[in-house]
Amino acid sequence: MSARSDAHEAPLTTSDVARIARDVVEEVERAVVGKPEAIVLVLIGVLAGGHVLLEDVPGLAKTLIVRSLARVLGLETSRIQFTPDLMPADVTGSGVFDQRRGELTFRPGPVFANLVLGDEINRAPPKTQAALLEAMQERQVTVDGITHLLPSPFAVVATQNPIEYEGTYPLPEAQLDRFLLRVPVGYPDRDAEWDVIRRRAARGHEEVDLNQISDARTVLAMRDAVERVEISEPVGRYLVDIVRATRSVAGVEVGASPRGALALLLSARARAALAGREFVLPDDIKALAVACLAHRLTLLPDLWLRGKRPEELVAQCLDSVPVPVVVDP
Repeated sequence: MSARSDAHEAPLTTSDVARIARDVVEEVERAVVGKPEAIVLVLIGVLAGGHVLLEDVPGLAKTLIVRSLARVLGLETSRIQFTPDLMPADVTGSGVFDQRRGELTFRPGPVFANLVLGDEINRAPPKTQAALLEAMQERQVTVDGITHLLPSPFAVVATQNPIEYEGTYPLPEAQLDRFLLRVPVGYPDRDAEWDVIRRRAARGHEEVDLNQISDARTVLAMRDAVERVEISEPVGRYLVDIVRATRSVAGVEVGASPRGALALLLSARARAALAGREFVLPDDIKALAVACLAHRLTLLPDLWLRGKRPEELVAQCLDSVPVPVVVDP
């Protein structure tokens, strides 16, 4: 059932967003055990109007998070299994000759959905990966010279395995930069892992029957509420200083661009809305800086050899930038 009725046409407030988001996360947690942070980060990406890269080893419920969230949000979803032989037309769709009408007609590909799951995206060659670029940036695809708009809302949540490189094609910087957030899923703790086993044994079947909490129109209304979240100048300058610090920290060849700053702004506003606030706090920026910025850094080769990770350097930047004193409005 939709969280908004037809009679309720008033804009959603951040309190409404927080209430709906809480219900959504609680429902998804019926299927995905012990991953509240990852669920919230993916939801932040969707509400901020961006795309999310889920990265970790197989078997950690990356695909389940996306499928469950799409079901609970009431969004049309599709799955693209990226393989070395996948062609761009398999993603975007292609023209098919209609013998009755004697003309080409467009057959949409799986990218035409509200929430697109790109599974193991780094297993497809660069040409196929690039087929997603226009869709992710412009919310449209062009086939045979004709532009086709994608549905709204639209978001791509991709997964990749960071440790298995045989038969993979690393994502180019241009495509990595189009992901609003990169989210490591991580192993569950001992109690959560036992809960996975216990629930599956008691359930007697694989799938969890989840309830629909929202719908596409409600998600768009939640996005509108996120767009109305304000950021003060001291907090905005704090955000900018963190992004600029990534360009001068030792060991970084290329730091985060202004697109990274915008990604951090959009994500921080979504996090504030999920907390029921109409303004961004420094804590929102600190909580999301690593997920928004680390995948946008290019490290010098010697740091890779020493085992340094971009996440550590973003953390250094957070430590080096003074936090402004902000009085709640």
